[in-house]
Amino acid sequence: MGSSGHIELDRAIDSIRIGRRHRSDLGDIDALAASLERIGLVQPPTITPDSVLVCGRRRLAAMQRLGWRTTPVWVRSGISDQLTQLIAEQDENTHHKPLSPIEAAELYRELKKLVAEDAARRQQASRFTTTNGDQGSSDGAAESAAPHPLVDGGAGDSRAQAARMVTGHRSYTKLEQINTLRALADDPDADPASRDAARAELERIDGGAPVNPAYQRVRSLTALRGLDHLAADPDQPAGVREDAAREATQLRDHAADHRADQLRRLAEDALHRVRAQQPTKRRPPAARSAPQVPARYGTRAFLLTWNDLDGWWTHYDPTEIGVALTDEQWDRFEHTIAATLDFADTARAARTSNDGEAAAS
Repeated sequence: MGSSGHIELDRAIDSIRIGRRHRSDLGDIDALAASLERIGLVQPPTITPDSVLVCGRRRLAAMQRLGWRTTPVWVRSGISDQLTQLIAEQDENTHHKPLSPIEAAELYRELKKLVAEDAARRQQASRFTTTNGDQGSSDGAAESAAPHPLVDGGAGDSRAQAARMVTGHRSYTKLEQINTLRALADDPDADPASRDAARAELERIDGGAPVNPAYQRVRSLTALRGLDHLAADPDQPAGVREDAAREATQLRDHAADHRADQLRRLAEDALHRVRAQQPTKRRPPAARSAPQVPARYGTRAFLLTWNDLDGWWTHYDPTEIGVALTDEQWDRFEHTIAATLDFADTARAARTSNDGEAAAS
């Protein structure tokens, strides 16, 4: 019997199920096999009670190469949920052969999603907790109220938490950049030139090339291709087509004068300027009718709405959303944000005025 939650026993190697793993390159298995043959197995692989491998993939491959039929294993209970298995695999990778940048970004993406979902479940469960700490009647969500034992229990950014689990650091910029490139490379509706460029850059990154310049180059190309499409679109006004063509030509002529990040900003700013010139599509005038007055709700409905929105941003990847939304969808999002800020300014002024009157009285 091992430490708490573990049982050590022998298991047929062929009975252990590998499942989907993020590591695609197992590294030098011959050297590991020679070490096992020379000094034996020091640390057994870990599996779940239903024989799914948690950590020890390289050791298992080395034993198979040596022709071993059985192996000692640690059977660990309480590790069957997806998040815990991902974290255990990450721990295995950290302490043995590091993941490639592409593998690390994929693991980070899944961990980020699961950490956010775990936090949302705990937040939902807390709504059914009474003031004295007892669980009130609920739909059962309170069973997930306790923080995951291997995840920071604080209300941190799911991106930072996932990045720390994968790399040991809270910085997630490179991982997000890789995943943005991956999303573009896999998007069948994306501009073909941009998609091919993303795929080529991912191959270079996997070969050891730096991430940020690759990301900036693809972003620049995507913006330039947007200008090209506007310049060639017969449905655009002549002024829009001419400005798009001029901006694209100037950027390409002077590309060598700018760093990759500077060129990306210039290209995206140019695309934004040209798009702003596009005429707004007007809907045909509707038949005149009595003006519709929006329904007014009370404070309770307001609180319910904002309680439901609390932490909504933790469930989405802003870099993915920014690329995925159409212009119309983005304009609607920005309109909602602007209207919300106007509402907040008016409400804040009312609070300030009310506080002043109360102090005066």
